[in-house]
Amino acid sequence: MAARDCWRLFLLWLAGIDLRLTILALPPVLPLIHRDLELSEKAVAVLTGLPVLLFAIVAIPGALLISRLGARRTLVASLVAVAVSSACRGFGPSIPMLFGMTLVMGAGIAIMQPAMPSLVNDWFRDRAGLATAVYANGLLIGEALAAAFTLPVLLPLVGGSWPLSFVIWAVPVLVTAALVAEAARPQTARPTRAGRLWWPDLRDRNTWALGLLSAASATIYFGANAFLPDFLYAAGTPELVGPCLTSLNVGQLPSSILLLLFAKRLSGRKAPLVAAGIGSLLGLALFAAGGAAAEIAGAGLIGLTAAFALILTLALPVIVGDPNTVHRLAAGMFAIGHSIAFAVSLIGGVIWDATGSSVAASLPVLAGVVFLVAGVAVLRPPQGH
Repeated sequence: MAARDCWRLFLLWLAGIDLRLTILALPPVLPLIHRDLELSEKAVAVLTGLPVLLFAIVAIPGALLISRLGARRTLVASLVAVAVSSACRGFGPSIPMLFGMTLVMGAGIAIMQPAMPSLVNDWFRDRAGLATAVYANGLLIGEALAAAFTLPVLLPLVGGSWPLSFVIWAVPVLVTAALVAEAARPQTARPTRAGRLWWPDLRDRNTWALGLLSAASATIYFGANAFLPDFLYAAGTPELVGPCLTSLNVGQLPSSILLLLFAKRLSGRKAPLVAAGIGSLLGLALFAAGGAAAEIAGAGLIGLTAAFALILTLALPVIVGDPNTVHRLAAGMFAIGHSIAFAVSLIGGVIWDATGSSVAASLPVLAGVVFLVAGVAVLRPPQGH
């Protein structure tokens, strides 16, 4: 592989880390924010679901930016927006600043999401499965870094200040923006008329299939991250918050390694997606069985299977879509998927507040499995799969 291609893969990997790093800096400190700002469970659900909602609302305008500016420039602008807004979330601290800057951060990441498959299409059209697996590996590492190091390492370094922890996690995002900005422009053909299209084709069956699959992985993963800490606090086992969040996030890494090795064989097929749904149900059952070992292992299995479904889904816009309109299909996928995921997260919080039962924590995972099955049923795979 040429040196330029290796550098571009590295940049995709760094940008993948930044897709989740600042978002997943929230769950470990959520109990502290809950305490300091006296948030209700509905407010917690909105706070954790805001980025997911923005993934839906801003994905389509993001496709418009990509069609006009190109994927690389759009990615740089969104990285800068994510870094600045993420660092500002803790200013005050105050509820308006926390929610307002979370809103801006979510918008920036929402634009990054369709930009990534579009950049894969520009730089690695013939090796889309590999390139997607590379940036998805970075995405998973970003999730694991924030979950594993915030409580035991970062918080002690900043005197237990959750606002300062947000500032520290924003620095790598800004560094990535600088590196991508300096990257050589991709040598691509002049945009065609089709490439200037940006509104998702809602008549396309695969737009809805990919939307449901995106909803599945987002609902399972973000739902688990949002409600798991408070579930464990309610169960009287707060000491398991760190280990379970770490297991949930680190447990995703084997999926990315597997898909790095077998991307071409697994991408675009339905059977691996079905297997991911079954695995998520098994993980939930193991977590519900109780006991520290079972809860940690169950969280890890949920993370493993959610990541497996996520990476397979991220590759689909390039695999099943028109090369000229990948940004369009990806925007539709994220808009539909994350709209559903936000609604499920909010409903789970409302049910928890209304019933007082922590059993509501399992609803996002169960709903995600339903969406996954529906998406597989609707998906029209490419020829030869």
